[in-house]
Amino acid sequence: MQRRNRRLAAGLTALAAIVAGAAVYALGGDDGPKPALGLMTTVPIYWRESPSIGDMLDANAPKSWVRVQLERSYALVPLDTLDRAGGLDRLDRLLLAQPRALSPAENVALDGWVRSGGRLLLFADPMLTAETSYAIGDRRRPQDVVLLSPILTRWGLSLSYDEDQPRGERMVAGALPVDLAGRLATLPTAPDAPARCSLESGRVVADCRIGQGRVVVVADAALLDPARDPATGEEPLERLAERAFGR
Repeated sequence: MQRRNRRLAAGLTALAAIVAGAAVYALGGDDGPKPALGLMTTVPIYWRESPSIGDMLDANAPKSWVRVQLERSYALVPLDTLDRAGGLDRLDRLLLAQPRALSPAENVALDGWVRSGGRLLLFADPMLTAETSYAIGDRRRPQDVVLLSPILTRWGLSLSYDEDQPRGERMVAGALPVDLAGRLATLPTAPDAPARCSLESGRVVADCRIGQGRVVVVADAALLDPARDPATGEEPLERLAERAFGR
């Protein structure tokens, strides 16, 4: 089982590298080329959950509603790593959706990219509620608890979780669905690395100006649940993307 999982992870890594090395812009029909949007996630957005890599990459399989929604405006570029080799420097926009823990080098690269003008939408959920068929320990399983304290601290944010909050979806900011959401707080930043973050929606959302870049953080990822009715997710996702990426 471990050997099969390693082969699957290696296959996805190789495929992500091929996609990331493709053109930064894709044809967008009559409206011209769509801007590229880097995507790093453990949630089944670009590839669906499947026991085999063949089924996962089946071109005839239905796409997730999140991918369909994003591809209306952007050319998605899956990323496996956040560094020069992974293609980060060729992008202006990035979506991190419940990503794996970043390495020290990736934290440095991401911080530099943002401060140089990059625009990031980050979903960081301290207690992911979406169901998955993968068991704990399976490398294909979505990240249950986000582990991004180093980069959040660098940007003047902390993420906490109230274990006593009731389970169940609720709306914040009018139409943003959350479930067992985290709470963000601001922290002092280093004098040589300033960041200005404002907290909104009951401290579930942070909007940060960091150097020349912008970061919108959502302390929950229930919006991205593959099982969600698109009618309840498309509009809030579009609003967040427009806010972060400035169409």
